[in-house]
Amino acid sequence: MGLVYQATYYITRTVAHLCFDFRVYNREAIPKEGGLLLAMNHQSFIDPPLAGIACDREVCYLARKSLFDVPVLGRLLPPLHVIPYDQSGSDIGALKAMIRVVKQGEAAVIFPEGTRTSDGELQPAQAGVGMVVAKTLAPVVPLRIFGAFDAFPRNSKSVRFTPVTLVVGDVLRFTAKDCEGDPRVVYKRVSNTVMEAIAALRCPPRNTCV
Repeated sequence: MGLVYQATYYITRTVAHLCFDFRVYNREAIPKEGGLLLAMNHQSFIDPPLAGIACDREVCYLARKSLFDVPVLGRLLPPLHVIPYDQSGSDIGALKAMIRVVKQGEAAVIFPEGTRTSDGELQPAQAGVGMVVAKTLAPVVPLRIFGAFDAFPRNSKSVRFTPVTLVVGDVLRFTAKDCEGDPRVVYKRVSNTVMEAIAALRCPPRNTCV
């Protein structure tokens, strides 16, 4: 890990455990090498860093472009492998950048819902994750986070120190045949399959998490 990434990783892990009693279930299911997509539901601003510390390897993320204009934070984001994403529309350039990263054998976190939930419930999947899967055929690990919405919901200006759990699902693998056909149909179908796998994950008793 790079120095900035490594320092941020350990600081985030410490804060997560102290403030949110953060637990991860089935961490060992995440492949330790090769191109990989970590597909997770999106409850809160704290989701990306928590997804990162659930993984024993470096990961890259998409984050809205405006964050790169924030003093200090904007300079920290590139060493943390954050790719700027324009939320005003479908930013194909950002998705292509993520595709390149995954094809190079790296891991990336992606949110099939596209944006944070406003009520804590799962949202329909957008086609973007299907596009990345179809273009890379990388393994997909479904992740589901529980408690992050209670800790820091959308439109809230304060954080509550409540327990947060992240559940890792079994790896999904897609073949070239799975991705044949009209791209608009294929991308949506693949995205729905990934979202269904996320929805199927349940929060286990916390004494079984690590």
